[in-house]
Formats: sequence, C-alpha cells, structure tokens
Amino acid sequence: QVQLVESGGGLVQPGESLRLACAVSGRTFSRNAMGWFRQAPGNEREFVSGISWNSGSTDYADSVKERFTISRDNAKNTVYLQMNSLKPEDTAVYFCAAWYSGSYHGPVDSWGQGTQVTVSS
Repeated sequence: QVQLVESGGGLVQPGESLRLACAVSGRTFSRNAMGWFRQAPGNEREFVSGISWNSGSTDYADSVKERFTISRDNAKNTVYLQMNSLKPEDTAVYFCAAWYSGSYHGPVDSWGQGTQVTVSS
C-alpha cells in the first residue's frame, strides 16, 4: 500500500512557474516508478511525466516537453514536477502516480487525490 499526497498547486498567470510535490508513505519509495497525470474538465486523464525508480529514465508528454521537469528525492520520499512557462492549456487537476514495478509502464498502482493548477490572466 502506498499513500500519495500532492501539494504546490495554485493560481498563476501565463508564463509563470509552479513546482508540484508528491509525498509518498506506506511502502518502500525508492523502488517505485513515479509520475504525474492531469485531467481538465471534460477531458480524459492524460500522462504528463514519469521517472524510473533510480531516475535513470524520464518521459514527458509532447505538450510539456522542454517546459516541465520531473525529479525525485528518494531520501525525502518525494517526487517533484517543476512547471515553467505555464500556459492556460496546462490548467487541470494534477495527480501523482506510482508503479510498484519500478518502471512507468502498464496500469498505475496507486494514485494521489490531486492538486489544482490554474493558469489564467
């Protein structure tokens, strides 16, 4: 069992930045692959970014590549999503995700409750 708690969401203007954090508890963190998804009203939940258990591999949706950066601090049991140059289309609820296998393939094993990110002028 893994518990995921997101933080760092909020309201920002286009072009500004936010850093999301996901704190993990309840299970060994280091061997989990971690990632972020997002869902806007009326849209399907979509993959944003993933990172392998040892940070050796990362992946990004084309829409956020070169603007977002995923990282993890295994000593703090926390994964981050640095979001720069935010656009209105980034507005969504952002969900933290964990894969127990150690790689971000297949079904997600555990979800956080989400944190709202709103980009508006």
